[in-house]
Amino acid sequence: MINTFYRKWFILGILFLLPVIFLLFLYPSTHNYNTLDIVNEDIVEIDFLNFIDDNETTFEENITIVNFLGDNPTKYITGALNLKELVYDKFKGFKKFQIISIASSGSEKLLMDVKKELLKSDELKYWFFATASDKKISQVYKSLRTSKKLDSINYTSQVFIIDKQRNQRGRIDDRNDDQVENNIDKFGLYSYNSVIVSEIKKKMNDDIRILFTEYRQKRKGNFNSNIRRISNLDGNEE
Repeated sequence: MINTFYRKWFILGILFLLPVIFLLFLYPSTHNYNTLDIVNEDIVEIDFLNFIDDNETTFEENITIVNFLGDNPTKYITGALNLKELVYDKFKGFKKFQIISIASSGSEKLLMDVKKELLKSDELKYWFFATASDKKISQVYKSLRTSKKLDSINYTSQVFIIDKQRNQRGRIDDRNDDQVENNIDKFGLYSYNSVIVSEIKKKMNDDIRILFTEYRQKRKGNFNSNIRRISNLDGNEE
């Protein structure tokens, strides 16, 4: 009888302590994760854009995904559809998250067609659509760090992550473990290809989650990690 009594409390003690021990192991990792690198700063603000439906926004104080749809947005709707399904639908509930699609002046009707197509599956409360002149679009694009060219009609499949301080986020070193082990030269990831589903799923979404974690920890006052900036590291400039 006595043995049964002690055995019962011993089992209950183990069941109580195991989750506590598990959480103690996890606790340090919440404060020492790798932040998302700052790959460029002072991205041009977008207050000069012509927003459809007068639904305006800015980069400042928002976590933004920005893409460029050129002068024929409906032709390049695949990337926008991928962003809707794989990014917007996952993060639209997060505070200060938004997507901005920029097209060429004169393509307002086609841009509205893109918006209507995206609206078929859900609301777009945090997705903004705007147009601008070639000069203004080039001004925004040139403020971004990328090795990809904006084509002659202001289109690119690349999309960019901009943080609340108008810094461009990405990866200074995008090598996998095998590439590091084989001493492959460092290469960065400054933008994400919106037509490659695997890149959005495996890289972009992970990077967005990391950025939200950073801001969440800052709000709680327990963020003490130095964010790597590309300008502070040798051999990483393009």
